[in-house]
Formats: sequence, C-alpha cells, structure tokens
Amino acid sequence: MMDRVWLWRFFAALSLFLHSPICYSDKAPNYSFMRDATGSPTTSYYDYIIIGGGTAGCPLAATLSQNFSVLLLERGGAPYNNPNITRLSAFGAALSDLSEASPSQRFISEDGVINARARVLGGGSALNAGFYTRAGTKYVRNMGWDGGLANESYRWVEAKVAFQPPMGRWQTAVRDGLLEVGIVPNNGFTYDHINGTKFGGTIFDHNGDRHTAADLLEYADPKSITVLLHATVHRILFRTRGTTKPIANGVVYRDRTGQAHRAYLKEGSSNEIIVSAGTLGSPQLLMLSGVGPSAQLQAQNITVVMDQPHVGQGMYDNPMNAVFIPSPVPVKVSLIEVVGITGEGTYVEAAGGENFGGGGSSGSGSSARDYYAMFSPKATLLESNSMKLSSAQPFQGGFILEKVMGPLSTGHLELRTRNPNDNPVVTFNYFQHPDDLKRCVRGIQTIERVVQSKAFAWFKYADMSFEYLLNLTASTPVNLRPPRSGPGASLPPSAEEFCQHTVTTIWHYHGGCVVGRVVDGDYKVIGIDRLRVIDMSTVGYCPGTNPQATVMMLGRYMGVKIMRERLTNK
Repeated sequence: MMDRVWLWRFFAALSLFLHSPICYSDKAPNYSFMRDATGSPTTSYYDYIIIGGGTAGCPLAATLSQNFSVLLLERGGAPYNNPNITRLSAFGAALSDLSEASPSQRFISEDGVINARARVLGGGSALNAGFYTRAGTKYVRNMGWDGGLANESYRWVEAKVAFQPPMGRWQTAVRDGLLEVGIVPNNGFTYDHINGTKFGGTIFDHNGDRHTAADLLEYADPKSITVLLHATVHRILFRTRGTTKPIANGVVYRDRTGQAHRAYLKEGSSNEIIVSAGTLGSPQLLMLSGVGPSAQLQAQNITVVMDQPHVGQGMYDNPMNAVFIPSPVPVKVSLIEVVGITGEGTYVEAAGGENFGGGGSSGSGSSARDYYAMFSPKATLLESNSMKLSSAQPFQGGFILEKVMGPLSTGHLELRTRNPNDNPVVTFNYFQHPDDLKRCVRGIQTIERVVQSKAFAWFKYADMSFEYLLNLTASTPVNLRPPRSGPGASLPPSAEEFCQHTVTTIWHYHGGCVVGRVVDGDYKVIGIDRLRVIDMSTVGYCPGTNPQATVMMLGRYMGVKIMRERLTNK
C-alpha cells in the first residue's frame, strides 16, 4: 500500500508544475474604453456608476452602455496577458499568489477556513475552476425572475464564454461511477440543472484558454462606457438635506497612487449607482458609506446615513469536502466537468491531476501550501522544505468532492477597519445547522460508492480501502481548524469527523445584502434612492452546482430590465 509521503510528493510536484513558465496565446481584446485610473479626471459625470467589474458588473455595464453613459470601476487589473489566469494548465497559481498585485486576495474566515476574493476585472470568473451550469427552473421561479428573459440572458452570456469540455477518461469514469451507484438519469452534456448525472459546460475553450466575464465587455458600446482599473471605491456619496430619504449621487475612488477622484451621477432621477463589488465587497462598501448596523458604524467612527441592521447578515458559504484518490495509471489534468446532482442535498464533482512526479523534486517551494491547488484555494500556510520527498516513484491521482447545497448554516460580516482594501471579519458557521452535516455525510457516502464502483476501478488501487483514503486526505492540513485529537485521532475518521475537519470552500459564498432584507426584488437598496446592489451578496441560497453562469446572467438580465423600464417610463 502506498505511503502517505506520496500525497506530499504529489502536492510538491503540483506546486512546481503550476509555477513553471508556460507558453500561452495572447488574446487580449482591444478595449479602447479600458485604462488605468491614474490620470482620470478629478471629477466626472455619468448616467450609471457601477462599482465592481466582476461576474455581474461586466455584463451589467456592457448592457447599460447600449443606451446610457456608464462608468465601471474595478479595484484590480485586467485578466489578460497573465498566463496564471488565462491558462487551464496554470489553474491555482493565481490563488497562491499572496502579493499586493495578485488578482486574488486571500482571507481567512473566523471558522479557520482559507478563502479568496477576486481583485481583477472579470471577478471570480478569472480565478475559478471554470464550471458553467445554469440554475434550475425552480430556482429562477423562486427568485421572481422572468423565465424567458433569463434564458435569453443565459444565451447572451454563453455566446461569448461557454464551451463543451473534452470529457477525458477520469471524468468519464466518475460519470459512469455516479450512474452505476444510482445518480440517474444520464443527462449527457447540458448547461441545465437537472437531477442525475451530467457533463456541464466550461469557460475554458478547447485550447485551454479561459474566457471571463470581462469578455462580455465586447458587447459594450465603446463610445458610452469607461472602464477604470485599479480604482478602489472608498465610499458612496449621498444627498440627505431636504429629502425624505438618502439619495445616492456619487462615489469617491482612489487610483493606485492614492489620488482621490469623484464621480457623480448626471441629472435625472432614473440615473443610479449600482454596487457589484461581490459578497464581501458590497456589504463592506455599504457600511463604509454609512449604511449598516449603526452600532458597528459608530464603533468605526463612520457617520450613519441609514441604520440598516441586515447589512452583513445572512452570510453563507457552501461547505466542500474532497477525497484524494491515488491512481495506478496517469490522470490527465481536468477541472470540474462532470457533476452528480443527487437529490439528497449534495453535489458530487471531480478534478483530475496528471503525473507530476519525478524530476528530483525535494519539496523546494510550497507543496503543503498548494494543497488542493487543482480546484480549491491553498489550504495551509505550512512550508514543506523540511519534507525530504523521494523522487523514485512518480505520483498521480485526483479528487472527488462533494458540495453541500444551500447551505442552511448562516454567518455574518463585520468591518475590521475603515480601509476598503482590508478584508472584513467574516464568519460562515460551517455545519452549524445539523442538516448541512447530514448532507455532507451523504455526499461522502456517495463518493465512497463511486470509488468502489466497477466503472472507476481503472483509477483505483485494488488494495486501498476507502477508510484509508479518508485518513490519507485528513492527514494533510487543509484549513486552520483544530486538528483531530484524543485516543482515536490516529484511526480513520468517521464521515462526520471527516466533514468537520477537512471542510474547505468552493468559493460559492454569498449573502450579506440579501433580497427582502437589504434590497427589494428589483435590487434597489431599501430606504435609499438611486442605489442598487446586483451580485451574489443579494442571494440567500446558492444557485445550482456553480453560481457563475447565473451571476453573469443576472448582470445581463438586470441591465435589460432597467433599460426596458426606462424606455417604458419615457
């Protein structure tokens, strides 16, 4: 039976692979309207000011620019000309970059789970594993969206960024294993969210190049849109005198040199500021601007514009747990392609690695730090220089993971400082609700059946029990939660223990400005005029197996809806 050090050897080699120079194609669009914020006017005026050029902000800005002048403010840089973002083979490298210039910004929740937020045009679509799948029809109905417009908006997105994955042997074996153990029917390749097993889409094309929400700016009217990079919004400005309620009328942002700029809405009661800064950034910015729980704002010496106790409440993150499976045969690199939608509150997915072994690696670099690099943020701050790994035998394998749907457990967000560049304090309370833990256990049990299926036998050592795989995975730190202790710590963990001790994120966190609490059904901030929030912070339940398709759809959907309303009211 294989020794645990093989697992560390895989991570070490994976780290070297991800950080090696690679060739890539430069397909950056020529956006004449995109530039660095340095040197932008001290004061400017627009019909719409959108804060955050992420998965929602880019399609929203592109759509509104067809009829109105739009300013899109993005705190990060462009995703183009950076192979760590653009290439599938380099997935994970951007997430392990902890520099100030990194397109991702690491944060650690109070639960001890390491996470990341995007700091780049395109948002999370520039960092994630690329899985593309729509929300279910029931979800669309429950959100109050028009089904026809939602489908039109999905197709608008898919024309630019969605592709059919190659469906290699590892992913096919997982698919066949899921079908063998009863996750049926076989739904083939589809973007739709349907119970059973399917291959979903991907935002990586057949050359392995990533297509992000930033590509949706190709739809924009270049004469009507301005995209400023490295433009960090510090606060939203409000007019409060002589009004029954606050009216948003501008923003203060700073460029990379620290120079302050102001952008204001043009005259017109229909012009708006739209916050699309993400699940952490949107509630954080509202609070920094004086909209939030008054006690918390006063503690930070922030003038209260409106006491809104629900801002920062209702924070959710879908727990993800993965089982590492060493393979006796090489496994080609693949990210998330197949998914089993079990109908039992969990989704089962897979990611494969390739033979990274050999090459005389001695762990120089960061093997443990890059754990889960194939599909999850780097889950430990440990260094592996002290690990003397033998290169006598190469290592190969992959992961099968489960994601808890929902979830039902809820947390909160609080300001840490008044600096928008600092991460807020976030608590998700993983598995606080007992049903989340039960769902995770069912997911692990499904993974066990898949691993033991005939369809998957080619990729599994015959003498390797599932208990051994759980212990192998649990032995490597993937978070900063307290390790297992006591007399039974050396024994294979139970499914419940495995869920609790190996929980990580799959980056699908959401909430903080939830519909019905902070914003209404049209995403207008309740109690404030000319201000909306449109992004994942408004969602109280994660849409399907991966939210990015639905967030991009929502940006387009709301852009069209806003334009139609304005034209109707003329």
